[in-house]
Amino acid sequence: MFSPLLIFVVVVVVMFLMSAIKILNEYERGVIFRLGRLIGAKGPGLIILIPIVDKMQRVSLRLVALEVPPQDVITRDNVSIKVNAVVYFRVMDPNKAVVEVENYLYATSQLSQTTLRSVCGQAALDELLSEREKVNAHLQEILDKHSGPWGIKVTNVEVKQIDLPDEMKRAMAKQAEAERERRAKVIHAEGEFQAAAKLVEAADLMAPNPMALQLRYLQTLREVASEKNSTTLFPIPIDLIKPFLSKLTDSNK
Repeated sequence: MFSPLLIFVVVVVVMFLMSAIKILNEYERGVIFRLGRLIGAKGPGLIILIPIVDKMQRVSLRLVALEVPPQDVITRDNVSIKVNAVVYFRVMDPNKAVVEVENYLYATSQLSQTTLRSVCGQAALDELLSEREKVNAHLQEILDKHSGPWGIKVTNVEVKQIDLPDEMKRAMAKQAEAERERRAKVIHAEGEFQAAAKLVEAADLMAPNPMALQLRYLQTLREVASEKNSTTLFPIPIDLIKPFLSKLTDSNK
């Protein structure tokens, strides 16, 4: 039989080993405090701590995708919208992430929300819709600058969705429709202008020879006659009968 003293010693040794030996994954670092003083970050792998004296806080170095909830924003041109985004960041310095800020995840989330409202409020609605890459780069620059002292690196910021009020959606639809109508009228006017220019060139080409104009006129009559029309009205230009009148005058002389 084992004596009670031996059992007590075994239990104490097991508890000592359980509290002293820590295993950290490849993506983790352990920030060690000894009697309240920062010793530094250790890991990955096996770490031995001094029980009661040392305390460790785990910090993950993996990339974090932080979703920023929808924020109510009034743009520079006084349009009320809702904007949400995703912030990608990682911890670069575990010591600063633990010492410089109480909760770096919460702090980064709050900083992202306020920065998103501020940047979107300084831009016009057309800029947010058409220049989203520029807005993303500006957000990333501001967040990285303010979170740098916490040992955090913001790698990317993406604006996910911009919710517009129904009135603004209808107004934008009318604007797009008007723009399409304007383009159609411009294209039609350009076609008319080009057709008129070609007609002028054709008239200049046929002007020296009146017979060419008569042949073209007869060809047009043929094309009209091919249509199934009950009645066809066409004018008879003087140029058409002018050669005949000249011949008749010559014969009478």
